[in-house]
Amino acid sequence: MKRVGDVDSRVLYPIHKSISFTTRNIMRIKNLLAFFVALVVASAPAGAFTRGDLNNDGTVDVSDVNAVINIMLGKTQVGGNRLLADVTSDGTVDVSDVNALINIMLGKAHAISEKPRYMWIDASANFPVFANSKDNIRRDLARARAAGITDVVVDVRPSEGDVLFDCSVIDQVTWLPYWDGPYYRKCTRTATWDYLQAFIDIGHELCLRVHAGVNTMVGGYEYLYGMGKQGVVFRDATKRDWVTVLNTADGLVNAMDDAGHNCKFFNPANDEVQQYLLTMLADLAQYQLDGIVLDRCRYDEFLSDFSDVSRQKFEQYLGHTVTDWPSSVMTPGMAVSPLPWWPPTYFKQWMAFRAKVIHDFIVRARDTVKAVNPDVQFAAYVGGWYSTYYEYGVNWASNRYQTSNYYSRWANSDYHNYGLAGELDFLLLGAYAGTESIYGTGEWTCEGFCRQAQTLLMGDVEFAGGPDVGNPTGWPDGGKASGVTQTVDACINHADGYFIFDMVHVRNFDYWNAIRQGVDNYLNTLQ
Repeated sequence: MKRVGDVDSRVLYPIHKSISFTTRNIMRIKNLLAFFVALVVASAPAGAFTRGDLNNDGTVDVSDVNAVINIMLGKTQVGGNRLLADVTSDGTVDVSDVNALINIMLGKAHAISEKPRYMWIDASANFPVFANSKDNIRRDLARARAAGITDVVVDVRPSEGDVLFDCSVIDQVTWLPYWDGPYYRKCTRTATWDYLQAFIDIGHELCLRVHAGVNTMVGGYEYLYGMGKQGVVFRDATKRDWVTVLNTADGLVNAMDDAGHNCKFFNPANDEVQQYLLTMLADLAQYQLDGIVLDRCRYDEFLSDFSDVSRQKFEQYLGHTVTDWPSSVMTPGMAVSPLPWWPPTYFKQWMAFRAKVIHDFIVRARDTVKAVNPDVQFAAYVGGWYSTYYEYGVNWASNRYQTSNYYSRWANSDYHNYGLAGELDFLLLGAYAGTESIYGTGEWTCEGFCRQAQTLLMGDVEFAGGPDVGNPTGWPDGGKASGVTQTVDACINHADGYFIFDMVHVRNFDYWNAIRQGVDNYLNTLQ
């Protein structure tokens, strides 16, 4: 049977003259559609999308053809729907897509359900290329689409906490550091056009779905090499109390005073911090995005946060006061691994409390975004290493996964209640294993991370997993094209999609064709 793009010329004879595709020709096509209303195709499986099924009702029918024609006429605000309208996968929406839809409806071809492929675009690393050039944005987004990528995640709130979109409460990024080995250098933004909007406009034109990624719980960055400091916590002294307090071996220390913590994280339990971030997300949701992805929506590290605010909220969670603070919760400087055989009295309750803080913020963030734009997809990025991810106060599993049955050293019976998977529309999973650990069933393999996530998520949310192809474990020097191709196979077949970090590595090491090969290998299994 033909694939979607294989067009039967006999069926298309009435519209073959529409290469110029005038409005008159389009109207003729609409008149022909009544003949095909009763013809339908198979439903799309969960965790996938079907090109041509624009209304996501599981069938390709006359309503979808009408929708494609309206996109061609510019009558609808289409956003990422151009991806679904691009039935022939050629990066354009035109008469060939209408032809292909009609062939599907006639049973001359079949609709193929595909899993999405995501590529992350880090703000800082890519800044020299994109900050001042729409032409470069178009070039690399076109490369991504040609490589088989369907979705891009554009980082618009880098780790110093300022933004690259119109926001009422946070300053705009003016410069960012980037690695130009062997040195870090500054790239200054001189362009005045909206950075995020440029990605949305160009990405949608190229039939890509565009998501915005934000570093969530961050407020500033103190750079090495004398490059200075950036972020609201350095500009506004009143925000010092927003920054996390660390339970170090030398006592409680505000991270503003700890030179070892260059990225200044907020305390996630601080109500003022949460309101500040929710206002930012409400502003972001006003863009015509396909999704919003929360990155670093977590605690800074294992030793945070031990502020007075967190103590008060922890005591409310327990229902009584805590004596011998903080030692009865965590001993000063306590290591994340190995954990002591006899942990402090309230250690497991503390782990559950931190997971609750992040879970409850995720719920508030989701509700805030959906109130502004109910159609935007709400997501998060997490690392796949669940066995140690408690370090960051995040339980990304299903709330039906009984964590304490498997990780009793750090999880109590309450911990599972704060699994956040069910609060998300999709999840991006960092399957960041090395080049020698692509296949396997263990946690620290690309494939194993994805296999484990299936168990942990219990079907509550669709997820895409994949590698960091600049990771120190064999990736950073390039020359690993075959490994990149293998990661597509290892991850997409054990997840609901594929995810690759980051575009800067793909560009620098010229991995475009390696991704394309992996995607083609996958798509060939769907015929």
